[in-house]
Amino acid sequence: MSDILLHEPHFFSNEIKNISSCINSGWVSTSGNFVREFEHKLINYTNSRYSVALNSGTTALDLSLKAISVKPNEEVIVPTITFIAPINAVLYNYCNPIFMDCDSYGNIDVFKIKDFILKNTIFKNGKSINKKTKRKISAIIIVHVFGNIVDFNEIISLCKKRKIKIIEDASESLGSFFYNKGKKKHSGTFGDIGCISFNANKIITTGAGGAVITNNDNYFKTISYLSTQAKDDPIRFVHGDIGYNAKLNNISASVGVAQFKSLKEILLKKKKIYKYYLERINNLKNFKILNNPDYSDSNNWLNLLKLSKSNKKYLEKILKIFFNNKIQVRPVWYPNHMQKKFKKFESYKLQEYKNFYFSTICLPSGYNLNKKNLDKIIKVISNIDKNES
Repeated sequence: MSDILLHEPHFFSNEIKNISSCINSGWVSTSGNFVREFEHKLINYTNSRYSVALNSGTTALDLSLKAISVKPNEEVIVPTITFIAPINAVLYNYCNPIFMDCDSYGNIDVFKIKDFILKNTIFKNGKSINKKTKRKISAIIIVHVFGNIVDFNEIISLCKKRKIKIIEDASESLGSFFYNKGKKKHSGTFGDIGCISFNANKIITTGAGGAVITNNDNYFKTISYLSTQAKDDPIRFVHGDIGYNAKLNNISASVGVAQFKSLKEILLKKKKIYKYYLERINNLKNFKILNNPDYSDSNNWLNLLKLSKSNKKYLEKILKIFFNNKIQVRPVWYPNHMQKKFKKFESYKLQEYKNFYFSTICLPSGYNLNKKNLDKIIKVISNIDKNES
C-alpha cells in the first residue's frame, strides 16, 4: 500500500456534528433540510438559478441528457480523454458518441469540434445532421478535466445557431472559474446544464454524490421530476413517467454542507501545492508540471507531471519507480475511443491524445499532503531526472 495517496478525502470538525444532527432528526433519506441547504449552497457559490443534488455525477450526466430530450440513435460529441462516465451516459440514452481529440491541457479540442460541425454536418429543418451517418447531433459534453476549464467561447454561438445543446461535465472543477469579460464565471454555468461530482476523491465530498446546476426552468423541473420517481401524486403513488431513485440522501448532504464551510481553505491549500510543485520541478530537464490555463482560475484538483518522452515503455518505467517508493500516482484515463465497447463509434482527427496519454502522470494532490510528503515526491522526480541526464 502507498504511503502517499493520490487524492484522499479530508474531513474537518463539522461533518460528525452534521451527521449526528441528521440521524437525530430521523430524516436520513432523500428528504431533509440538509439536501435543500446543500442545493442552496451550490446555487449561491456557482451563481446559478437552480440545483438538484443527486446520488452521483454520472446520474447528473444521464439525467441532463434526458432533460434536453435526446432521442435514441442521435449523436453526442464527447472527448476521448476523460473518465468514462460521460460516454456511459450517452449509451444509457441509446445515443452514439463521436470522439474528439484533446488539447495541450487534456481538455476537449474546441477547434476540432468547430471544424467538425462546419465541415461534416449540414443544418436542415432545425437540426444538425452528420453527413456521414445521417443522424442528428443533439449535444456536446464539454468535460473540464483535472480542474482546468475548457475555453469553449469559440463554439457557443455556433452551437446555438445549429441547435446543439452543451452539457458541461464540471465533475472535477468545483471552485474553478473562467475569466469572462472582466468577470469570473464558475465552471458549469456557460452551457445549458452543468454536472458536478462529490465523489470521495473530489475537491469536497459527500462520500458519493453529484448535482446539476442550470438556469433553465424546464431542465430543472425535468431533472427534479425524474430523479424522484416521476411522481405526479406522491400520496396515491401515481407516476407519469419512468423515473429514478436518484436524489442525494440527507446524511450525505449533511457531510457536503460541512465540507462547503471549508471550501475556501481547501482551494487555498490546493493552490499552494500546485505552486510548490511548479517552483521545484519546472527547472528540471526531463519533467514539467502542466501549467494552468491563463484564462481561468483553476481549483488545482490534480497536478500533472509532463514527461520528456511519450511512449508506453517510458511511462511504465516512471510509474514503477513511484510505486516502488510507495507513492500513489496514475496515468490519465485510457482513451475512450479505444475502449472495448466504444471502438465501433465515430472519431474525428484524433492525434494529440496519444502524446498526452503516454507523457502524463497524475501526482498526489490532496489536501492532506504536507511538506514532508511533497519533498519526498519531488526528490523521487529529481533523482529520476539526474539519472536521465
